[in-house]
Amino acid sequence: MSFATTAISGAKTASPHGTPGNKKIEKGDMVLFDLGVIYEGYCSDITRTVAFKSVTDEQQKIYDTVKVAQQKAIDASQLGTATGEIDKAARRYIEQAGYGEYFKHRIGHGLGIETHEYPSMHENNKLELKAGMCYTIEPGIYVPGQGGVRIEDMIFMTEKGAEILTESPKELRIID
Repeated sequence: MSFATTAISGAKTASPHGTPGNKKIEKGDMVLFDLGVIYEGYCSDITRTVAFKSVTDEQQKIYDTVKVAQQKAIDASQLGTATGEIDKAARRYIEQAGYGEYFKHRIGHGLGIETHEYPSMHENNKLELKAGMCYTIEPGIYVPGQGGVRIEDMIFMTEKGAEILTESPKELRIID
């Protein structure tokens, strides 16, 4: 593993880096998984959020907002684009949806031999994307007392543009 796997549910998902607990997962809980492995010396990193047995309209709206925000950040991932613009693309969408105060972290980070490498993909970073860069795009919405959603994929920048390395589906899955 490239880092300790995180599996959190319910209200604990309202923290971007929540700690697991002993509470039994209940119907209607969101369950967030953050994990990665090392392959040929390089780290991977993925986050997916699922619902257990059912989902409210608000949970679905939050999930859909995060999913669209992530796609906006992926679409903004073009050669020569400042990494801060990628953060802003997702952040603007989340703010317009009314959840701006609940997106509490940067859009992503570099990834390679270490799980968290340069660059830090925050809104003020002016570093331009270049071919060969590998990074995450991981917007999230975390509502205290209610729960949260994060969707994270790995991106590799090629001469032709952004290539998504993560192959896991992004549709909200409701697990029985």
